[in-house]
Amino acid sequence: MKEITVLSGKGGAGKTTFAAALASVAQNAVFCDNDVDAADLHLIFQPEIKESHSFSSGNKAEIQSESCTNCGLCAEKCRFDAIHFNTKKQYKINPFQCEGCRLCERICPENAIQVFENTNNSWYVSNTRFGKLVHAKMGPGEENSGKLVTRIREKAKEIALDINADFIINDGPPGIGCSAISSVTGTDLVLMVIEPTLSGLHDAKRLMELVRNFEIPVFAVINKYDLNPKVSENVIQYLSENHIRLAGKINFDKNVVKSIIFEKTIVEFSPKCNFSKEIYYIWNQITEHFSV
Repeated sequence: MKEITVLSGKGGAGKTTFAAALASVAQNAVFCDNDVDAADLHLIFQPEIKESHSFSSGNKAEIQSESCTNCGLCAEKCRFDAIHFNTKKQYKINPFQCEGCRLCERICPENAIQVFENTNNSWYVSNTRFGKLVHAKMGPGEENSGKLVTRIREKAKEIALDINADFIINDGPPGIGCSAISSVTGTDLVLMVIEPTLSGLHDAKRLMELVRNFEIPVFAVINKYDLNPKVSENVIQYLSENHIRLAGKINFDKNVVKSIIFEKTIVEFSPKCNFSKEIYYIWNQITEHFSV
C-alpha cells in the first residue's frame, strides 16, 4: 500500500482538482482530505457520513465571575494578553487569544478560573462513489490542525490496511505550516501542483524546501500551463535545476470549471478532454514509479 499526497504550496493552484481526478483513475484506494482548515474534496465526492467524531482543539480558560475579586493578577501575568475588563468592569478571557496554558488557573488566589477542553473540531469516515473518504472540519479560529491531520491519516491507513487497499490518496493543505508538515510526514510520494504565477513558483520553492527534509520523491505538475508561458518556462528551469520530475504540463481547460459546477471530477465530466488524458498519463507515471 502506497500513500500519495497532493500539495501545492499556494492555495488555488488546483490540488483538489487533481486529487479528485486521481480518484477517477485509481483503483482500490482510500482517500483523505488533509486540508482540515478549508476542506473541499467533499464538494466533489458528495460523501455519505458513516462515522462522526469530535476532536480537541486544545484548552480554554474561563473566569467564574461570582468567585472573581478582580485582583487583576491573571491579567498581569497572561503573556498572551487574553484577559481584559468587559463593559461591566469584570475580567473576562478572550477565547481567541487564550492559548490554554493554564497559568491563570494555577495562580488565581480565589480559584475562580476553570479550564475546559475545547472540542469544536470534528472528523468523519464516509462512503463515496470512489471508496472510503476520511475528512474533517475545524471550527473557526480553532487550533491543532496538525494533530487533526495526523489523526485522520491514521484512520485512513487503518481502513486501507483493513480492506487491503493499494493506495491512500491525500488532498493536502496549502502552505508549509503544521498541517502541511503533518501531511508530508511518512507519505511515499508528493505530487506537487504548481500554478505558473510568481506567487505560485515562490510557494512551490518553499514547499520543496520542506519536502526535501523528509527525503520523499516529488513529481511536479504545472497546471494552467498556457496562462503564463514565461513563468511556466521559469518553473521548468527550476524543476530541472533541482532534479524534480515534471510529470505533466496541462493547459487551462474550461471543462474543469464546468465539472466542479456539476460536482464531478474532470475525468467523470469529460473523459476524453486533454486534461483527463493528462491525468491518466500522470497516474501511469506514478504507478510505474512504485512498480520499480
